[in-house]
Amino acid sequence: MQKTLLGLLLLILSQFSLAETKVSANFLITDTADVKHQLSQYKGKWVLVNYWATWCPPCLEEVPDLVNLYDQRKGKDLMVIGVVFDYKDMKEVKEYVDDMLVSYPIVLGGDTVTAQIGSAEVLPTTFIYNPKGELVKIKRGLITRQYIEKMIAPIKN
Repeated sequence: MQKTLLGLLLLILSQFSLAETKVSANFLITDTADVKHQLSQYKGKWVLVNYWATWCPPCLEEVPDLVNLYDQRKGKDLMVIGVVFDYKDMKEVKEYVDDMLVSYPIVLGGDTVTAQIGSAEVLPTTFIYNPKGELVKIKRGLITRQYIEKMIAPIKN
């Protein structure tokens, strides 16, 4: 009986892992400038999809690191896409993006995005894809430049 329950539990968990992998296989999302972003178009680059909200203090804290990394590496080995959730209106998002000098694309979050990339129990949450387009890490909470650089360092030439 215990072996049967354990086997069933392992089967359910393996299906959940496979389902999450399939969800993240090749998203297609559109940013606020009406530009489409598909994971496969960034092959050869690390891709960070950062879920955030305008009211979130850790989100505010991590933005300068994300902007700096994106500005320095966007033409080389890194793409950053911000996805805003739980916002009042587009004006609020635009003001926040302008105030924080956000240079990377911003996507308005919703069911379409979470169905393709995944949901987040906490904000911020960052989905990290390697240059092969594989989801390698879901980082919940504040992410720093040092964390990202340490993670991508083994692949650098």
